[in-house]
Formats: sequence, C-alpha cells, structure tokens
Amino acid sequence: MSEPPEDDNRLAYGPIGGHLAAILHGLLVRFRFASMVTRHDARWMLAIFSFVNGCLSIAIMAMAALVSGQPFIFPSLGPTAFLFFYAPLTPPASPRNAFIGHLIGSAAGYFSLFAFGLLHEGPALATGVTGNRVAAAALSLGLTSALMVLARAPHPPAGATTLIISLGILRDLDQIAILMVAVVLLTIQAIAINRLAGLPYPLWDIPPAPGRRDGG
Repeated sequence: MSEPPEDDNRLAYGPIGGHLAAILHGLLVRFRFASMVTRHDARWMLAIFSFVNGCLSIAIMAMAALVSGQPFIFPSLGPTAFLFFYAPLTPPASPRNAFIGHLIGSAAGYFSLFAFGLLHEGPALATGVTGNRVAAAALSLGLTSALMVLARAPHPPAGATTLIISLGILRDLDQIAILMVAVVLLTIQAIAINRLAGLPYPLWDIPPAPGRRDGG
C-alpha cells in the first residue's frame, strides 16, 4: 500500500480521508496544483473532491442511459463508487471483487426469484410484501454472502444488488445485463482516476499482502 508523501501535513490518511486523500494529492501534483494542499482546509478539499467525483460517476452512467435508452443508474453502484475512491487499495474495492461480487449478487437474486415463483411478479413496493418475497430476499442475501466468501471476493455493495433483484425492482435478464455493464463502466473510471493520481490500483486484483495465504 502506498504511503502519503512525507511533506504533506495537510492531506493525510485517517477516518476522514482514507485513500481519498492520496488520490486527491496525486491529482493535484500531476496537474501542478500541489500548493492548494497547504493553502486550503484539507477536509473541505476532500469534501469538494468527493462531491465532484460522485457527480462525475453518476453523470457517466446517466450519459450512457441517455444515449442507449437503457437504465444504467442503479442504487448499488453508489456504494461501489464510494469504495473505489475512498478505499481503492483494499480488496473489496478491487475490480475483481466488484465485478464478481455484483455478478454473484445478480445471479443469487435472480435464482431466488425463480425459486419462489416471483419472476413475473411486480416489485415488492408495488405489490406488497408476501411470505415468498421475504423468503426470496433472505435466500438471495444468504447466497450472496456465502458465495462471495467461497469466491474470496467480498464486495459489500453486492448485498444491495441482490436485494434490488430479489425484491423485484429489477427482474429481467436484460436489466441485469445492463447493471453489469454499468459496473464495468464505473470500474474503468476508477482505474483511470486512481492510476492518474499515481496509486498502484490494479487492473483486476490486488496482490495479497506479504506472508498472507490465499485462504486468509
């Protein structure tokens, strides 16, 4: 994991900044605005950067939706974007975990709809919560959690994805395919911004820490 520059006393790691501080510092240095680090309050700079990055993330999805006429904006992409830019060098934020996690969540949600005969039912918010719907939601989240552990691909936002599907908000295969395309687009953005900032963000997986076994 890369360390923040020693001469940077204003923008450092911590509960407020996380790796976000390193990303912002790297971008400021690359574009020759490093002096802003010492002239402005770090917390406000991080907040503004988070605001711009969050808007940009959704704007890219919205543009894809506008051009294609397909709904590329999904609630579970929000926490994925947050992980990508707040803690990019942690395993849950790797492209591998994001893609596999959302894929597992999507598959588990769709299987749960099938298992309880809900593939052609409307969303729970419109039709009400039934016993089958409760069972489908429970099964989908349980399967997602277990399969992510088995695949060594923890990605917490995938828990939201599987509930979005098992609750019937998304239930068609073409919608699920669009969701996965949106995950790929967001991941490409994360790779571009994190690498532009000088972070060793992986193209796929984060190498295990020295002395760490695959199982642990």
